[in-house]
This record gives sequence, C-alpha cells and structure tokens, in this order.
Amino acid sequence: MRLLSPMEVGDLLAGDLRAFGGPTTSEPVAGRVRADQISIVLRNTLFAMLANIVNAAVLVMALWNSPDRTRAIFWAIGIFAAAGFIGIRAWSSYQVVKPRTVSRRTTQNLVRNACLLGMWWGAVPVLFFHDAASNNQVIIICLVAGMISGGAAMFSTIPIAAIAYTLPIFAGSAFAIARAGDTVSVAVAILMVSYAATLFRAVLGHAFEFTRRSILQVESEHAIRRDLLTSLSNRLGFNELLDKALIDARQYGQNFALLFVGFNNFNDVSNHFGRAIADAILVEIAARLRKETRESDSVARLEGDEFAIIKARDVRPDQLMSLAGQIIESTRQAFLVEGREIYCSASIGIALAPSDGLDADRLLRSADSALGRAKKVAAGSIQFFSPDDDDAAARRQALERDLRSPLSDGQLSMVFQPFLDLDRDRIQGFEALMRWQHPIHGAISPAEFIPIAEETGLIHSIGQWAIRTACEGAVQWPDDVRVSVNLSVVQLRDKALLNSILETLADVGLEPRRFEVEITESVLISDFQEAQAFLESLSSLSVTVALDDFGTGYSSLTYLRKLPLSRLKIDRSFVQDLLTDTDSAAIVRSLIGLAHELRIGVTAEGVETPDQLDYLRRIGCNEAQGYLIGKPIPKEDIPAMLQGRSLRWG
Repeated sequence: MRLLSPMEVGDLLAGDLRAFGGPTTSEPVAGRVRADQISIVLRNTLFAMLANIVNAAVLVMALWNSPDRTRAIFWAIGIFAAAGFIGIRAWSSYQVVKPRTVSRRTTQNLVRNACLLGMWWGAVPVLFFHDAASNNQVIIICLVAGMISGGAAMFSTIPIAAIAYTLPIFAGSAFAIARAGDTVSVAVAILMVSYAATLFRAVLGHAFEFTRRSILQVESEHAIRRDLLTSLSNRLGFNELLDKALIDARQYGQNFALLFVGFNNFNDVSNHFGRAIADAILVEIAARLRKETRESDSVARLEGDEFAIIKARDVRPDQLMSLAGQIIESTRQAFLVEGREIYCSASIGIALAPSDGLDADRLLRSADSALGRAKKVAAGSIQFFSPDDDDAAARRQALERDLRSPLSDGQLSMVFQPFLDLDRDRIQGFEALMRWQHPIHGAISPAEFIPIAEETGLIHSIGQWAIRTACEGAVQWPDDVRVSVNLSVVQLRDKALLNSILETLADVGLEPRRFEVEITESVLISDFQEAQAFLESLSSLSVTVALDDFGTGYSSLTYLRKLPLSRLKIDRSFVQDLLTDTDSAAIVRSLIGLAHELRIGVTAEGVETPDQLDYLRRIGCNEAQGYLIGKPIPKEDIPAMLQGRSLRWG
C-alpha cells in the first residue's frame, strides 16, 4: 500500500472519501457536502456533550471511594470544560443560517477536536480499569462502549472524524484488557479490534450513502437552475447570478453590464419551420453566445428566444459595443439545420449597474427597455439604456454639476487600504482610494463618480489632488512602506502627468521608490505604445508599476513581457472563488508561478477569510489585500495600524 502524499492527507482530514474508495467530486460540490456533514454534527453536538458530562460524572461517582478518586476528578474536570465549551459553540453555530459551503479547514479542525476528545476518553481504561474493583470495571466498560457507539453515530457522515474519535478509545480499551495477561483477556482484546473494524466498515458504508445523496442533491439543485434545451442558466439560475452581481456591485463598487439578446424574426422561423428546428436553432445560438463570451461572463436563456449575459469585467461602453458587435456578427451567420440555411436577426439591449439600476427589477427593466428600442430601430441594432426623463439621468446630471466643487468644498477625502507582506507578516504599503461625501446624496461610490470625472475632464485636477494627498500621507510613514495610486486611461493621455508626478514627489519629499502607480489592462488597450513609454519613464526614476485586476483582460502575457512591471494584482473574482472553484485556484497558482518566473511580485486582492490567506501563503503569493487585512482607513488611523504591523495575520 503506497503512502499518502501531504496533499492527500489534507484531503483525507477534510473528509474526502477517495482514500476509502468513496465517490469523487469537484471541490465546489465537496464544499456543499461538507456543509451538510457539519450541519448534522452540529445538530447532535449539544446532546453528545451532555452525554460526555453525565458519563464523566458517573465515572467519578463510581470511583469516589477508590484510590483513583482524585485522578478521576481531575480527568472529569477536563471533560466538563471541553464538553461545555464545545457544546456552547456548537449550539451557537447551529442557530445561524446553514452555510452553502464549508471550507476544508473547518472539517480538519473538527477531526482534530474529535481526536483530542477521543484520546481523553481513551485514557479512562488505561488509567482506571486495571486497579478498579470488578463492579467498577463493568461500569468503565459500559461507559467506554457507550462513548464509542455514540461517537460513531455522531460522526457517521465523516468517517475520518469517527475514526479519530473512536480509535483512541478502542486502543485504550484493548490495551487495558490485554494488560491482564491471561489468555481470555488477550482474546477479548483481539475481539475488540475486530469490533472496531466492523464498526468502521459500517460508518464508511453510511458515509458513502450520505455523500452520494448529498452529491445527487447538489447536482439536482444545479439541474433546476439549467435550461434543459441549451444547458445555459435558466431564469432561476440567472436571477441568483444577478442578485450576486448586484451585491458585489454594492459592497465592492464592481460595475457590471447586463445584455439582453433577442431575435426579431424568431417567431416567424418557429411558425414556418416548426418547433424542432426552432429548438435546434436555440441550441446553436447558445453555443455561439458561449463562444463569444468569457468564462467569467454568465450566459442565460430566460425564455423563448430571449437570452441574457451578465458581464462583470471590461464594461466600458466601447468594450461592450465590441462584444455586442461580435455577437451580432456571429448570429448573423446562417444556421444550418437539417440541410437548411436559416437566418435570424439578433438585437441587443445593454444596461449598466449601478448607473442604470441598483436592484434587479430596475436593471431588468432597463435592459428590456434598451432591447425593445433596439428591435424597433432595426435588426442587428445595439442600444444602451437611455436614462432620459429618468431619476438616474437627473442624478447623473446633478453629480456631474456637483463634481466641479468637491475639492474646494472639502467633500473629497482619501482613505488607505493596507497591503500585507506574506513572507514577513508586515504591512508593506497602502493603496490610496478616493471617497466623495456628497452633502445631499451621501457617500458616492468611486465606481459612479470616476467615470463622470473622466468624461468631463475633471479627472485631471482630481487625479493631481489624489497623487499629492497620497504622497503627503506616505512621507510620514516608515521608509519601507509604499503608497499606491490608481491612474485612469484619461489621465495617461495627459502629456503633463509625468512632470506633475515628479514635481509632487520632489515638493513633498517622498522617495520615488515608495510611490507606485496602478493601471488596469483597459488603460493599455487604449494606447499601448504611449502607455509603455510613460511607464518606462516612471520605472527609470524608481517609481514602481502595478498591473491591477490582472487576469481579466485579453493580452496579459504580452504586458508581462513588454512592460516594466514590479507587481501584479490578481483580481478579487479569482480570490473569492479560490477555495470553492478548482479553475480559479488553478488560475491563481499559474499566475503566481508565471509572475515569479519573470521576477514580478504578486498581490492578491479581495482576501476576506483566513483560509484564503493561508492558501495564498502556501502557493507563494507575495502580498495580500482585502478586508481580512484591513478596510480602507483615514490617514489619521494609519500610525496605530503600523504599530502592530508585525503581528501574525490570518
């Protein structure tokens, strides 16, 4: 039998049944299965801990008049403390809403705790059985047998936890009985080993069946969210994806676009050629839409000939027009069905979040309105939602007007979000982020006012203010802490930007090596050669360059080879799904490996859980940024954070 690798051992301790010949599944599904397993354990934990306390009390009473009374009391105190703590924690956890997925680490911690508790009970026969009176030996045997059976039942859905708990008790019992040395005792000890093997087989059988049922349930839930004809998301699945995109937009300021794709003459085709051929065309349409979109885009069939696309990246109008144009061109080609060439004319309506709607109903109405207008214009038309005579239009106009005065009125402020060096566990720098506190509308998201500033040209004055404010804050920090500022495509077109940055650094007294500019791939797409020359000029002066939202564009590898990059920032969308999506994990590992080969540092954005941070450490990521490390804070709070910069994180 071959030895398990460290990765396989980790899988085993996380409840993976493959080592026992159990069913194989993907990590996202495994996370759902673990959630079901943990939920069952939590449901039974309080009663199991009460049983621990009662049985420990019975043991103390049985040994009260024996020489082992003091030792039994100390042993029972350990059980009382552990069982009480575990029981309260389990009850509190059981009261909250059951999570959809559970991390590997949670199950590994459960296995560890089960093993510790089992070892404590396994000590009972070793410590007390040999010198106990015969009636107390019977009590000890009954208590131990009860704990074995109860533990096996409690952990029956997680075999490795059942083994971790019951094996020490079996081992301790067999040792205590065999310690007598006579033939009968040795035979009983051997019989206990066979009982253990039989029990483990029963637990495995139950766990296999439970896991198969859980996997089937997850697959069934997936199936009800899929359109049977095209295998795209159906209305239910689409609504859930849209709700998630809206939550991300509100929490993280992530813009996204909603595209409705409809066909002007599909009903005529269906009436003329019949339902079977119409269905075949719908299947081909779905295939073409998948081909023209990315893995990060969500494609759904809502009903009939109406399709929807949720696009979470590259949502500038020119980028959306390019995608929509590709879809129009793709669907313009003939559909070959049963030897016939059939043509369907697509039209596309586009709505943007959050500008065209901050809730699902509003955004759906906006996209549907845009699609209706596109169909009225002409087949093959692409229309964005028009906010004319709309509250959104009035708000945008008001913000555009008010954006001309926030600098003088002190409405704009700067906050700073830290980067954590994962090698040294120290705060390595901060990203400067703008905030606008409007006197009437309250906090305005940068995702809303930055595009307005770019369109009106106000981004130049606002950007210069941001650079100076960031540098004035950073000059007060330790010499090894940098500040990072985002630059937009409009700013890079300003010929005076380079001199402005250098003058600011000189005026403030900040060393160029402590100043970093962040750009996105959309900046490079607009004019690569001009951007390259600008960044090389900065790099020659020791200013560092970071490529933000890395992995979300079309030509990342070209940029790695040609640009003077010091750092890549992996987009939060990959980090969020790191532990639940094998593709995201593979992408992150590959990006980190590639960057290190090119001697480029890597920062992971959107780190929110200790499990994500631990995984990033293990695969060699250099830095992490996210709410787990620290939320954006005003400059006044930075000294206090830097005082604890060497503390352990995660």
